[in-house]
Amino acid sequence: MGKGRLEAFSDGVIAIIITIMVLEMKAPHGHDLQALKEVLPVFFIYIISFIYVGIYWSNHHHMLHAVKSVTGGVLWANLHLLFWLSMVPFASAWLGEDHENSTWPVVVYGVVLLMNSIAYFILAQMLVRHEGKHSPLAEALGKDKKGKVSTFIYLISIPLAWVNPWISFSLYILVALMWLVPDKRIEKNIVQS
Repeated sequence: MGKGRLEAFSDGVIAIIITIMVLEMKAPHGHDLQALKEVLPVFFIYIISFIYVGIYWSNHHHMLHAVKSVTGGVLWANLHLLFWLSMVPFASAWLGEDHENSTWPVVVYGVVLLMNSIAYFILAQMLVRHEGKHSPLAEALGKDKKGKVSTFIYLISIPLAWVNPWISFSLYILVALMWLVPDKRIEKNIVQS
């Protein structure tokens, strides 16, 4: 079946996710810089979460551009990814509001990031299975070292939140920075094929 509806639906859901995140940010109570200082943690979490959602949107776009069609299984794998992406606003809001005592919010944020990583991997594997082992997408993804390293970092950072939440959160930022550099594997492979 065609992939157009899946792309349009995914884009719409991701746009709503970003909208929900920005609506969770409340204006400062006051008229000076001290009032702004009080909402900075929420704003910082919003920036990190926006970057994460943007990374998934961008890579999702490239991945779907590399395939010709989708299957029912791909539709469900895509919904699985969208479900976990839709949890980002919840985890972000909790983390932003509870930045003083943040072990559990950091853990939940990490679990949501981990599950997004796993869901994206499942979607990629379903698309590769559908398109074939020698498809442009399969060749572009290769062994997906970056994806595996990211998942591993999430796995170790979650329990580290009980040692020090800032270590975990720093690792989450590290993964975002790893992916902020555009991943050209799919673009290069599609141009070559």
